[in-house]
Amino acid sequence: MANDNKNIKEKKPKLSPYWIYGIIIAIFLGFQLFSSGYQDGTITTPADFFKYLEDGDVERVDIIKNTRVAKVYLTKEAQEKEVHKKSKPQSFIPSATRLPNYKFEFGDLQNFENELNKITEDLTTKPTVKFDTETNEWGSLLMNLLPFILLIAVWIFIMRRMSGGAGGGAGGQIFNIGKSKAKLFDQNTEVKTTFKDVAGLEGAKEEVQEIVDFLKYPEKYTTLGGKIPKGALLVGPPGTGKTLLARAVAGEAKVPFFSLSGSDFVEMFVGVGASRVRDLFKQAKEKSPSIIFIDEIDAIGRARGKNAMSGSNDERENTLNQLLTEMDGFGTNANVIVLAATNRADILDKALMRAGRFDRQIFVDLPDLRERKEIFEVHLRPLKKSKDLDTDFLAKQTPGFSGADIANVCNEAALIAARNGKKSVDKQDFLDAVDRIIGGLEKKNKIITPSEKKAVAYHEAGHATVSWMLEHAAPLVKVTIVPRGRSLGAAWYLPEERLIVRPEQMLDEMCAAMGGRAAEKVIFDKISTGALSDLEKVTKQARAMVTIYGLSDKIGNLTYYDSSGQNEYGFTKPYSEQTAELIDKEISKIIEEQYQRAIKILEENKDKLTQLAEVLLEKEVIFKDNLEKIFGKRTFEKEEHIGGKDAQETTKGEQETIEK
Repeated sequence: MANDNKNIKEKKPKLSPYWIYGIIIAIFLGFQLFSSGYQDGTITTPADFFKYLEDGDVERVDIIKNTRVAKVYLTKEAQEKEVHKKSKPQSFIPSATRLPNYKFEFGDLQNFENELNKITEDLTTKPTVKFDTETNEWGSLLMNLLPFILLIAVWIFIMRRMSGGAGGGAGGQIFNIGKSKAKLFDQNTEVKTTFKDVAGLEGAKEEVQEIVDFLKYPEKYTTLGGKIPKGALLVGPPGTGKTLLARAVAGEAKVPFFSLSGSDFVEMFVGVGASRVRDLFKQAKEKSPSIIFIDEIDAIGRARGKNAMSGSNDERENTLNQLLTEMDGFGTNANVIVLAATNRADILDKALMRAGRFDRQIFVDLPDLRERKEIFEVHLRPLKKSKDLDTDFLAKQTPGFSGADIANVCNEAALIAARNGKKSVDKQDFLDAVDRIIGGLEKKNKIITPSEKKAVAYHEAGHATVSWMLEHAAPLVKVTIVPRGRSLGAAWYLPEERLIVRPEQMLDEMCAAMGGRAAEKVIFDKISTGALSDLEKVTKQARAMVTIYGLSDKIGNLTYYDSSGQNEYGFTKPYSEQTAELIDKEISKIIEEQYQRAIKILEENKDKLTQLAEVLLEKEVIFKDNLEKIFGKRTFEKEEHIGGKDAQETTKGEQETIEK
């Protein structure tokens, strides 16, 4: 019973700020409604009053000498007349506080009194006339002060709720503005994510598992003289599983886990961020051993002194200073470990990155082929998949995909299967999902003229032809002229996952990218704007070859890449104007050479290019085996190459499905 009472007390209804706003609005509306009925009657003239008096409609007249105002009260019968409908309704006013129907100002009191007596002499029922009637000044004053009194009462009510600890709605936020916004996960909070749910990331998992082990069995390490690390920074591209790894730590550690974002520290009020940092570490020390996780720490951890306009009173810098003090301020036996995640480690302050604050930097990279297979197996568990679904094939079809991308692929595949009325998710659904994510939604109803469709077909056929003839170009999966997203056509490739890229490989890829524009030049002797994305791609590759990787003979073994991110070609460039001209010429030369190379390849295979484009116009989607029928097998292609034999067998099934 005591527990029930405790639960009842804990579930006090919180006062929402919307209720507060509603109460204030209702007060004003009620005051306006009441004050509209509190008016001293409809304004009239002495002439109209004397006419009402002659008709016997007046029951009482109150004459106020000092203000020369007369208030007229009509009889009940007169109030029902059509002529008096314009007078104020009195239905909601009690009879004891009845308000006048009319009021008017008169001139000389003696003249008005003589005229009044003259008319009332001939009346059978004389009205009551009162002089020197005192006005209810206190009542009027009270009505004027009523809205302010009610507002003050509501404000006092809110303040009491805030100071009493209820803290509901906007009030609690005002008084608790310096308190930490961290969400606490402890033994009373069920966190279902464990390390079993984190596929791949073996090195990162090993690091964070050791941190969990530190907290569970500290004596195992301290007996040998080791110290518990104070912090670990998770660094990696978006979607690679940094936050998921932190959730797994919360589920495995079984110690208090404080989770919040870097932006939770920043407010418009001065000193709030530093106050929240102090409160966060105070709570963590009280619940030691514990873990603090700060997601997107770059919101407060940017390098200091970069914004010259803010000076020394920058709120974000003050917050960072307090964080640095707290991380290096508590002792090593405090058993409080700070985890943080960011995908922009290059902009973090050096003082934050040093040993003693973040002792470990754990790099969470994009998954490789084996890790993608493990991630697929995790996300395929809740799906009703077909029995012949091959996770190895799915992993090969998604190079460069992050864990979040793979989760999205699985979800999209399930939605596509459900849309088609299937009872299980099969291989084709996953291929369609990959196409949907990479290229966008198919727009089969998009209006496109025959000439434009022909130009798109030759453009995509040019890509396919050039890539087929080059040894180091990525192997083709399929080509389509069905509009997707913002593109009118697309060619799908499976790039080889290389750790080291050689110049000939980059040049072959650039040549294949220029194959579309080259095909337009060879066939139509005209070029169009359809090669925008291709030009953007090859320009970035050529610039990287010249300015980053040192692969240009003219520039030599130099790089202008700054890994710290401090100088991304802002106001000052790291090279002279002469070098800038040389770089521009070298980039243009590389791209033009590959464009001419693509034109030469297409001119030598013009009949095959035309044949391929006609097949593409007929079927709208072609696959690897269509190119083999026209060009023959690639003599330099290896069987173990990604997208080789397995991709060929699968695409045959895809072609049959689309042809049906």
